[in-house]
Amino acid sequence: MTGASKGIGRACARALSEAGHRVALVSRDEAALRAVAESLPGESLVVPADMLDPTAIEAAFDRVEAEWGPVEILVVNAGASMSALLVRTTDEDWQRMLDLNLTAPFRCLRRALPAMTSAGYGRVVVVASVAGKVGSARIAAYTASKHGVLGLVRTAAMEVASSGVTVNAVCPGYVDTPMTDESVAGIATGTGRSPEAAREILANMQPIGRLVTVEEVASAVMLCVDNAAVNGQGINIDGGSVQS
Repeated sequence: MTGASKGIGRACARALSEAGHRVALVSRDEAALRAVAESLPGESLVVPADMLDPTAIEAAFDRVEAEWGPVEILVVNAGASMSALLVRTTDEDWQRMLDLNLTAPFRCLRRALPAMTSAGYGRVVVVASVAGKVGSARIAAYTASKHGVLGLVRTAAMEVASSGVTVNAVCPGYVDTPMTDESVAGIATGTGRSPEAAREILANMQPIGRLVTVEEVASAVMLCVDNAAVNGQGINIDGGSVQS
């Protein structure tokens, strides 16, 4: 479970643990991971790693395999967002979004899938975004990276479908997480509105009139884990803002 230290990752880790799975917790923040580990009902493993470092990804898989054997369920949640007009998006901004939101998941899938296909069982779930389904102003780099990761998921799903392995994505809208707090702060700074008013703007962009909860995202992840007929999908969890 990458990006396991907070928000959606923490909720997914709890859902997996409550379902009886051992959970390897991966992120850069070791202290936060240990706090998550202490909160889980089942067995867990703290694996500090930076998903921007390909050697760290390899080392994280090596560590889990040494402790528990091959990875059977991979939830790729590590990611980041940024906001800027396309014409003000720098090469560095662009590359950072691609590196974390697209290249890191690619490396994780490439590392995990051979053992899964050999075993005849595996589940991969990538936490993408509803921004992978539509274009939105001021998030060109983020949107491009999430469109790309959906293509990665769909291609991988087709390649392994006959092996007992499934690959899916969940596509949240605006979720009540620290990442959304950053978006709220950006809106407040850019518009002069209060943080409360900025948060209400995001909530009202979803037909349900509120932010999605991390538990609702985790529930969709568990659907992909539990149901072998769900494959190659990008499941929207956005209160109905994008219907597909």
